[in-house]
Amino acid sequence: MAGNWIHLCIDMQRIFAEDTPWHVPWMRQVSPLIEEISGRHPEKTIFTRFVTPSRPEVMEGMWRVYYEKWRMMTREHLDPGLVDLIPSLKALVPPARIFDKMTYSPWVSGGLHGVLLKEGIETVVLTGGETDVCVLSTALGAIDLGYHVIVLRDAVCSGADDTHDASLELLGDRFSVQLHLATTEEFLRGL
Repeated sequence: MAGNWIHLCIDMQRIFAEDTPWHVPWMRQVSPLIEEISGRHPEKTIFTRFVTPSRPEVMEGMWRVYYEKWRMMTREHLDPGLVDLIPSLKALVPPARIFDKMTYSPWVSGGLHGVLLKEGIETVVLTGGETDVCVLSTALGAIDLGYHVIVLRDAVCSGADDTHDASLELLGDRFSVQLHLATTEEFLRGL
């Protein structure tokens, strides 16, 4: 079903799991499924981490404006340990890998795509958060780069029910040739 695949787990970090302004309550619910796929296949797992800048002034354009609003989430104010993965996933590194990014999409720098090209990856399996921000951006970028995308709909989360549901509907309907929605069980059973 997946061909040569990689599990790309998006931003399962303490900054979103703990009591911060960016807390995503659903993260607790999807964590066991993400732990299952990551634990079974740590060598095929890459965890992205959303790394905030040291301060807004180092960012360009609207990212500067964004971090002026969220200054308390920049590294000059934030406990640096909050950028880490949640402990259950951090324990899988290595053989799982980490890819840091400073934007919603992990594709902007070209580094991740270069790694996946060298490894002959055809399919990107997405889990993590948030469905309507970083997961959506990752999925659309992967489609643009020609990957087959599988979103595990029971292993993605958001802080907003309506936009989570709308994002999954958008991805499943509008991109059905390039993207497949599945459950974690369906995906693992199909390997």
